[in-house]
Amino acid sequence: MLYAIISQDVENSLAKRILVRTEHIERLNMLKNEGRLVLAGPHPAIDNNEPGESGFTGSLVVAEFSCFEDAQIWADADPYLASGAYESVIVKPFKKVLP
Repeated sequence: MLYAIISQDVENSLAKRILVRTEHIERLNMLKNEGRLVLAGPHPAIDNNEPGESGFTGSLVVAEFSCFEDAQIWADADPYLASGAYESVIVKPFKKVLP
């Protein structure tokens, strides 16, 4: 089943994100290589794809997991959470309708 992993950043999270970005992206690439990643990306803090020093306010990952618990375990192991960049992470079942 698909799950949406919705993360909210702490204020001024950019430096914390930068410290562990490589590890964060590696985990996403593993999902992608396994054919389980639907989409992933951050929410820019301003209306711009390249927000610069404004940074980000959170992230969204939609991926396939065997069950809710596996999705939650994966989300809880995110380097952005460990670094303190994420304030909170919510995991929800997701039903893809379109496209």
